[in-house]
Amino acid sequence: MTNYKKIITINPERRFGKPCVRNTRITVFDVLGWLASDMTNDQILKDFPELTKEDISACLSYAAERERKIRVAS
Repeated sequence: MTNYKKIITINPERRFGKPCVRNTRITVFDVLGWLASDMTNDQILKDFPELTKEDISACLSYAAERERKIRVAS
């Protein structure tokens, strides 16, 4: 699992505090949505050259960790 903590940032001044990739305006939600709509990693990287494969993996790791925390707390 990618260490997302160095890649995913939360800044209350950017995108209303949503978790973003590095300090871009691209949110984890954006990346997950693109993946869910059947975009491949290569398509995402072509459309958003500021992203890397590691960024996409970090988004997935962030979502998995968040899901795990929600399940434990329930």
